[in-house]
Amino acid sequence: MHTSRTSDRDRAVAPAGRFGRGAAEETRPLPDAPPLRRLIGPSVILIGVGIASGEYILYPYIASRAGLVFLWAALVGIVVQYFINMEIERYTLATGETAIGGFQRLWKPWGAVLAVGALLATMWPGWATAAATVTTFAFGGGNPNAIAIVGLLVIGAALTASPVVYQTVERLEIIKVAAVLFFVVVAIFAAISAKAYRDTSHVVTSFGTFPKEIDLAILAGALAAAGAGGANNLVQSNWIRDKGFGMGRYVPRIVSPITGEEEAAPTGDRFAFPVEEPDLSRWRVWWRRANVEQFISFVCIGTVAIVVFSLVAYSTVFRNPDLPDSSGFDFISLESDVLKADVGSWFGTLFLAVGAISLFAAALGIVDYVARLVADVIYVGYTRHSRRWTESRLYFTVVWCEIAFGCAILLLGFDQPLVLLTISTVLGGGLMVIYTCLLLITNRRYLPREIQLGGYRRLVLVAAVLLLGTITVIVAIDQLGQLF
Repeated sequence: MHTSRTSDRDRAVAPAGRFGRGAAEETRPLPDAPPLRRLIGPSVILIGVGIASGEYILYPYIASRAGLVFLWAALVGIVVQYFINMEIERYTLATGETAIGGFQRLWKPWGAVLAVGALLATMWPGWATAAATVTTFAFGGGNPNAIAIVGLLVIGAALTASPVVYQTVERLEIIKVAAVLFFVVVAIFAAISAKAYRDTSHVVTSFGTFPKEIDLAILAGALAAAGAGGANNLVQSNWIRDKGFGMGRYVPRIVSPITGEEEAAPTGDRFAFPVEEPDLSRWRVWWRRANVEQFISFVCIGTVAIVVFSLVAYSTVFRNPDLPDSSGFDFISLESDVLKADVGSWFGTLFLAVGAISLFAAALGIVDYVARLVADVIYVGYTRHSRRWTESRLYFTVVWCEIAFGCAILLLGFDQPLVLLTISTVLGGGLMVIYTCLLLITNRRYLPREIQLGGYRRLVLVAAVLLLGTITVIVAIDQLGQLF
């Protein structure tokens, strides 16, 4: 039986007004931060979902065509996202409310804008189809659409059967990251050529350049997808809340309608802790450990994964005479064949297995985070006081709508149109620009001076807006020119 996490401390409801229209705020002590090892999880999920299109496909594809000259973008993208992610965490650590809940305090439709953007960018089951395609490479054939449909149904069943959904997602993504790290360790010693290691100097000498061999939209997508990207980062709020970070300790978790038990909802819209010692001392511990957890799990693992997978692609298929001209997945099949010949059949098979697992786990994570985001928007904005439409029920409704739509698309035999993929790429960068701007406002307006966003972190977010905004506009103009 799951007991409420909202009933173990004395509470007080503060007057509305300071934290947005109609806000009712509960003041409670900030819980003590547990040891760092017990905080590992949310950033692993984030990078677990992220190690997919960017790490396994986009950057290796670029390396196969243009070499290592664009790896600088991966480093820039991951560092920028680190600072964005920590501001998303800051708001939820301090309030127990997700960042998107804060955005809706500024202007209620912001939630709908971001939710619709997330749905449009992920509505086509590309990650499930990619996992199925790599699976057919491993088994020498098969119907990718049929495999993808089975995969989507398994995802729905796994999430629905989970008493506490976050715990299931965390465990699955940790298994995926462990498999990727095992491959990375072996690849460093067995699959990367000496020339590839020497040529990593190109990362520095080509900094800021965009290789002409690759379409600009793919390059922009790779920069935005380094680590996570799009609306994925935004749901870090929901994951740390379900993990119990900071004031999220008082917020009910999403539980299964079949195997879980709903937790009591709090009386207020969000929480605050007294801005005085010893709560400020506990805040400093939380902030330091949350930064370390994000740096180790997201920055370090994400950077290593992108670099190693790119070096493997560079060592095996760069300037390979058999490299296909198409921009599809054929280069992955060729990469596997070369690894089987140069390292061993087992390693080529491991490469495909890790790819299939990574992409399948990414598909699960994407279904989870889109459902969390949409459910959060609807619950905070429209159904907070409804007994029927709790956040958990909204979440599972969205999960199965996503799966039903994905299965319908696959049953009809549709592939992802190039135009839609381009729109999704531009949209993902555009979403990041929007919510980074909103973070700059909410993390000053709605947080006490002692813990609000400031200093060099504020400058980094402004730079992130300028970088992502410029790239998004350039790509949009380029693609519109090609269409018309």
